[in-house]
Amino acid sequence: MHKLDLDSDELHSPTYAGRSFSHDVPKFRLPAQGMSAEAAYQLVHDELNLDGNPSLNLASFVTSWMEPQADLLASETLAKNLIDQDEYPQTEVVHQRVVSMIGRLFHAPVGEQPIGAATIGSSEAIMLAMLAHKRSWQRRREAAGESTERPNMVMGADVHTCWEKFANYFEVEARIVPMEDGRYTISAEEVAPLLDERTIAVAGLLGTTFTGQMDDLASIDALLTRIQSEQGLRIPLHIDAASGGFITPFSHPELAWDFRLPSVRSINVSNHKFGLVYPGMGTVVFRDGSDLPEELIFHINYLGGDMPNYSLNFSRPSSSVILQYFAFLRLGLSGYRQIVAAVLSNAHALASKLAKIDGLQLLGDASRFPIVALRATDPEATDLVELSHLLRERGWIVPAYTLPPNAEHISVLRMVVKENFSRDMVDILAHDVHGAMGALGRGERAHPHRSRRRPVC
Repeated sequence: MHKLDLDSDELHSPTYAGRSFSHDVPKFRLPAQGMSAEAAYQLVHDELNLDGNPSLNLASFVTSWMEPQADLLASETLAKNLIDQDEYPQTEVVHQRVVSMIGRLFHAPVGEQPIGAATIGSSEAIMLAMLAHKRSWQRRREAAGESTERPNMVMGADVHTCWEKFANYFEVEARIVPMEDGRYTISAEEVAPLLDERTIAVAGLLGTTFTGQMDDLASIDALLTRIQSEQGLRIPLHIDAASGGFITPFSHPELAWDFRLPSVRSINVSNHKFGLVYPGMGTVVFRDGSDLPEELIFHINYLGGDMPNYSLNFSRPSSSVILQYFAFLRLGLSGYRQIVAAVLSNAHALASKLAKIDGLQLLGDASRFPIVALRATDPEATDLVELSHLLRERGWIVPAYTLPPNAEHISVLRMVVKENFSRDMVDILAHDVHGAMGALGRGERAHPHRSRRRPVC
């Protein structure tokens, strides 16, 4: 990425035959005088043309298309702050409906109102959930007259960066199960040795960022249930369903990964991924009110009325919550099933085509999540970073990165198939990958010595 010199005196010097711009415009300082709205729009619009095409972005999970009616609702609600419950009471009603719908989709206990909140994304949702589990653990330890020092949490190396952020920001020891060649997720076998009386929670993934697989959640749940029965240790299982939370309920509804597992006490999901709403929105839901300490909920009255708030942010747009409600009403269960089936079908088709290309090996068949991850059969002969850059020359945004320890010697090329990625685009991408592999074989290098980055979510 180009490093910005923020002390630079560089200027925008647009021409347009002098029709709208009579003076140069500084890039890094507030202009001394303004310009017309039309001119400002054109300047910004033209510069953003240098961004990648969202339709060809297979790096990001984030929704990049919604229907025109959703765009209209987004425009109509831009000025509404979600926190202003007294001023916008119906928006808060919609917020509660969305949380309830998600909780019931994840099999929250019958007869109870699902507890949770919309967030800016899964990162905030995970931090809120883990703060709740840390505080609950502290209160249980205090009640038993035991130390609350040195809390820890257990997770696999397949977790998103935000888990490491939580551990760092909120001073919780992260006990991480490393990956191994051929094993990119975790199960009870790897988790068990890391648990003790100071473990505040275990993280389980329904869809990993790195390889598009899922942890063995049933075995981890059975382990935690047994530990509670035999040792009296209550260790909650939090499910990070950022990527899979809006896939599995519609593609494999029989799979018990959610609140049907007794140890699962909280779940996060990224609505702006396969919930099919624009960024940024996530949701955190709890099994019941006992998992969310009341002391973490702030009651605010200086905007008018009593407004309970559970968030790391205060002001935030309401539009994403409104758009999720729109999508739920627009699609219903049958609509989501249809879209998920189509997305998985396209992902499987892409995986099948790429598997036939010499030099590439699939890490999964994309049957459970619409994520296609590949490795090179001979890393010395095929540099996936260079392959990624060759594809970028055709407009495709496909990330290449190395896996976490102890599998950092493995490079991966990953593609996320979303709703607006058609079967025709599958064919074109497969053709371009084949062509790029041929170019590499002929020694046509793209951008050698580029750094490898963590995958984009």
